[in-house]
Amino acid sequence: MHPHFCPPLRRGNSLACPALAARLSLRGAVLLAVLSLSALHTRAEGVLTFEQALGLSQARSQQLIAQDHATAAARDMAVSAGQRPDPILKLGINNLPIDGPDRFSVTRDFMTMRSVGVMQEFTREDKRLARSRRFEREAQASEASRAMALSQLQRATAMAWLERYFQERMLALVKAQRDGIRLQIDAAETAYRGGRGSQADVFSARAALAQIDDRIDQTTREVATARTALARWTGGASDTGLGDAPDTGHVHLHQADLENALASHPDIVVMVKQEEMAQADADVARADKQTDWSAELMLSQRGPGYSNMASFNVSVPLQWDQKNHQDRELAAKLSTVEQMRAQREEATRTHLAEVTDMLQSWHSGRDRLSRYESTLIPLAAERTRATLSAYRGGNATLGSVLEARRMELDARMDRLRLDMETARIWAQLNYLMPAYSDVATPHP
Repeated sequence: MHPHFCPPLRRGNSLACPALAARLSLRGAVLLAVLSLSALHTRAEGVLTFEQALGLSQARSQQLIAQDHATAAARDMAVSAGQRPDPILKLGINNLPIDGPDRFSVTRDFMTMRSVGVMQEFTREDKRLARSRRFEREAQASEASRAMALSQLQRATAMAWLERYFQERMLALVKAQRDGIRLQIDAAETAYRGGRGSQADVFSARAALAQIDDRIDQTTREVATARTALARWTGGASDTGLGDAPDTGHVHLHQADLENALASHPDIVVMVKQEEMAQADADVARADKQTDWSAELMLSQRGPGYSNMASFNVSVPLQWDQKNHQDRELAAKLSTVEQMRAQREEATRTHLAEVTDMLQSWHSGRDRLSRYESTLIPLAAERTRATLSAYRGGNATLGSVLEARRMELDARMDRLRLDMETARIWAQLNYLMPAYSDVATPHP
């Protein structure tokens, strides 16, 4: 049984769920404590780790709190819907004279009666159970929506953290390259003054430095944007340093059992629960085809010398046109069930295609990263060293050295961008379903 479940029946006249309210209050207190402790730990260490970012975003999320309250509301409605309607108290004066000598007298005319009565509608138990189950299905749909919101929150936070991490690495790389270009300018100016170099070499080095400065400005702006995006989820200072990157070489999903795994996709689970809720609506409409009845007991007091009266009435609605009323309503509810089922199947196919494409892109990105590490970057670095050695020996121009440095920088920047794109895909795959633990399956 779910820890927040309050049984819909046999609860007397209580329409509340005190245990659930207490749990919600306790959860809020725990989340606030987690947020405070995480923030203190972050400030103490001076860095924001990947796991801390996920914890902070979850602790301060108002969407998750809203879903918790939606679930609580639906479960309380499930209890309420399982009860009989409240009795109705009826007070009245019947046959009151409005003219003549007994006008407005409630005692002189023998037909005048002061009445008090009570009426109760007796709703069948199966109908009350159907209505209660409908709200229970709504509570389950709300829980599924919370899981979907959690997975979206984790994905967004993970991608924001990774975006900032790699943007800062790219900025550090470009700044390091600027230091090398600065040394080349000094060497070119010294050679030009000593008559061993040309003025064109000096201008080429200065142009290269200006290009590097432009790339630094552009990357600095991208870093600032990434910091703002991460702060939106964690609420922390945007200048707090980041810890080590997570291992993005493992994912939970595999192509062989992808279709079965997607049955747990939050979007699909929500649609399944919505389909069940539509089926519960159809069950209520089917139960409504059988009428309920009401009973009324009334006591009437007449004037002195006249007998008091008692009345007992039974009311039963006449469903004289079920074909165009109750049957039509039931048919509409059943059509909604089929609509939900068709939408769920279409969404499953769409998600299967999307996740398959992401898996292929992630595998391709991992393969390309291996090629950068084993071939492209080492070759670019060797070319830079060889060209610089030739330049020092007088067998190459400064322009060729600058070109080699630029190509090596481009290769390293491309590698970081590819790493960032692959890591973003990893985040989408790893948090496709809400992560309640960090257990991963090794990459085959």
